[in-house]
Amino acid sequence: MIPQPFLVRREHRARTIESDEVRTHIDPGLGREAYVLDRSDSGVDLTAGSEAGLFYGLRTLDQLPPDAHVHIEDAPRFAWRGVLLDVARHFMPVPDLLRFLDLLAFHKLNVLHLHLTDDQGWRIEVPGRPRLTSVGAWRSESMRGSRIHNLYDGRPHGGFYTTGELREIVAYAADRHITVVPEIDMPGHMQAAIAAYPELGNGFTGPVRTAWGISTHVLNLEPATLDFCREVLDHVCDIFPSPLIGIGGDECPADEWPGGRELQVAFTAAMAAHLASRGRRVYGWDEILAGGAPPGAVIAAWRGEEPAAVAIRAGHQVVACPDVKLYLDYRQSDDPGEPTPVGTLLTLEDVYAYEPPSSPLVLGCQANLWTEHMESLRRVEYMAFPRLCAFAEVVWSRTERDFADFSARLPAHLARLDAMGVNYRPLTGPRPSDGRPDAPGNPRTLASRLAELHEMTADLR
Repeated sequence: MIPQPFLVRREHRARTIESDEVRTHIDPGLGREAYVLDRSDSGVDLTAGSEAGLFYGLRTLDQLPPDAHVHIEDAPRFAWRGVLLDVARHFMPVPDLLRFLDLLAFHKLNVLHLHLTDDQGWRIEVPGRPRLTSVGAWRSESMRGSRIHNLYDGRPHGGFYTTGELREIVAYAADRHITVVPEIDMPGHMQAAIAAYPELGNGFTGPVRTAWGISTHVLNLEPATLDFCREVLDHVCDIFPSPLIGIGGDECPADEWPGGRELQVAFTAAMAAHLASRGRRVYGWDEILAGGAPPGAVIAAWRGEEPAAVAIRAGHQVVACPDVKLYLDYRQSDDPGEPTPVGTLLTLEDVYAYEPPSSPLVLGCQANLWTEHMESLRRVEYMAFPRLCAFAEVVWSRTERDFADFSARLPAHLARLDAMGVNYRPLTGPRPSDGRPDAPGNPRTLASRLAELHEMTADLR
């Protein structure tokens, strides 16, 4: 199988097709997500290895001009074609989340990593723990722009998903062959939970965090607190059938722990053992490699490109998501009209040029959307597209990529996004209405960020 580019070429032989009949067949001899598509005067024959392959074949058919005769043999490059959406910093209502899933499915992406909890908000109800949502799901205000400016909007923000709503989201995603991988970030990034139940912390009795950045208020790791974590993970396992369950493990200051960092290694091992008892595996950020990640843990390698190599050497499966390559909250250009420009410059071409490590342990890649500066679905769409179109082709196609060729095909695809009402960033640059002069950013140079990442990953060397 030689996969086609995600954005299908249009230079096929054109003739009028008299029938739109689609005849589908399952051939288990093909790969699970592979398909063979033939379109001729008599209609369409679509053969696939599973229902997922049929789904992707139909998505290709959606892109073809109505008079195109084609023969396409196709299969994805990676099994994990993922997107992280952070609903903790800014809550996304269920209808918006379902629409986002539709957009992922349209681009043949098959994993939604749902970041459900953080210092700034707790978004999942847990039976017997009502304060997680009555207190932890709400903050009094949010930062306006980058935290270096110390500006606040004065508006309360919050929301959470009921168990029924999360089951609806999981089922909706499954119908589109998307796995929802939940993340409950622990033992750091837990200020919202500690605000709700101070006994989980180390003496902190304050509110849900309103500032962006990292809280020093972390879990205390006492037996009752470990039981709380197991209780939450049990509920998560009951809702989400994903074989991987995210427990974060990133950016956990040890200031409040007398035992230091080694306590986190023991904590991660305890949570991994509990998930294993439920038939699940840990999915964690690359910080859990420090001191040794639990056997079977899958690593989300985000702190540049070095952690993926470290994880591979240790025998762990990897999802590559380096921030300087795939963080879609980073600014798209140097245009002063970009809304709240933060991070390093990450253009459409930069995303298209990304090449993940070559190893059988690399499950695939993930583009991350952290929403400190994305208060609505429209803002998420602006930051995601068309860069997510480029990412979709990176993780789908094994063919040699050519940005000029991709750019020539992209306008036809943007017309499809127009028809769907997607608020993508125009190729010509931001519109005046896209700017956020009231929410200033903090652009970074690549050199400064790479130096910072080198220092951050010293724990892995």
